[in-house]
Amino acid sequence: MTPSELKEFLDEKVELYNNPNFIESDPIQIPHLYSVKEDIEIAGFLAATIAWGNRKMIINNAKKMMDLMGNSPYDFVMNHSETQLETLEHFVHRTFNGQDFVGFVKGLQHIYVNHYGLEAVFSKENATMQHMISEFKQLFFEAPHLARTEKHISDPLNGSAAKRINMYLRWMVRDDNKGVDLGIWNNISPAQLSCPLDVHSGNVARKLKLLIRKQNDAKALAELDANLRLLDANDPVKYDFALFGLGVFEGF
Repeated sequence: MTPSELKEFLDEKVELYNNPNFIESDPIQIPHLYSVKEDIEIAGFLAATIAWGNRKMIINNAKKMMDLMGNSPYDFVMNHSETQLETLEHFVHRTFNGQDFVGFVKGLQHIYVNHYGLEAVFSKENATMQHMISEFKQLFFEAPHLARTEKHISDPLNGSAAKRINMYLRWMVRDDNKGVDLGIWNNISPAQLSCPLDVHSGNVARKLKLLIRKQNDAKALAELDANLRLLDANDPVKYDFALFGLGVFEGF
């Protein structure tokens, strides 16, 4: 395909998948349960954190997380008691367990109390989103936590593609009136975002010659981002819908 043919092909796939029907089978449905900004961003962060493995199991376990927080995630984060934290300890999603959940609640409280909230941490000037993800991880784990819990937030500066947190940022930042991404953060431009790179999107990107590097790591993400920005510099991560849809729904 020529560059113009590739863009036309991918734009059509974005239109196909970037619509409310996508929500039914995707973890993005969890933050869509809420209307208050802080509830949306906390629900989204926790759902994205456990977004690996079987998608139905991800959604079910993310709903359990919300239930354990009384379906008021921000209020729980800010006002929980030690007894309430103990109710989280039986939670498990693959390698993310109840103690990790407790650590995440404490980390989130620390972000809101001491760093003006999630959006503020990711909205600093003169820094790339990947540097801000790395800094966010450092700030998040200033709160009490077990060492094992740190593996559940990736650090792009250590070579990770940081798929789940880049996906979360897409959810929070993009607002294209399609009803999928929530677009509740106004201080970050979609142009700054990186594509959530995983097995599906990576394989499709390689078949389309958008990605040469074999590993799905930070270097591969930089390569993919550069090529997606050639297709749309203002909103490169809209192509996540095309790459993911082609891989998951079409077996491309």
